[in-house]
Amino acid sequence: MNDLVRFVLELFAFVSLGLWGFLCFELPWNIVIGIGAPVIAIVLWALFRSPKAVFTMDPFGKAIVEIAVMGTAVFGWWDMGQPIVAAIFAIVAVTSGVINGRREIG
Repeated sequence: MNDLVRFVLELFAFVSLGLWGFLCFELPWNIVIGIGAPVIAIVLWALFRSPKAVFTMDPFGKAIVEIAVMGTAVFGWWDMGQPIVAAIFAIVAVTSGVINGRREIG
């Protein structure tokens, strides 16, 4: 069940970064950040955090990548003036991350 929650969180984070880029910046930066932020997050996730990651990392390195991606999405919602969405997303992401981290470590 947690795997499904984590997948939805990943997709939500990528979409959130795109929305943040397009809505919070002026032209031409909204296009650059609106496309670039999710692309960078997707590449980081694919290289270091996905189940079939290109590079093998210990659980703590994976956690740093996950915190960076999810934390940036939380910041994006906060910056868009949506602190409730940011807080709910942060709580669900942290809970899911802790459950997954405990599974990876032990």
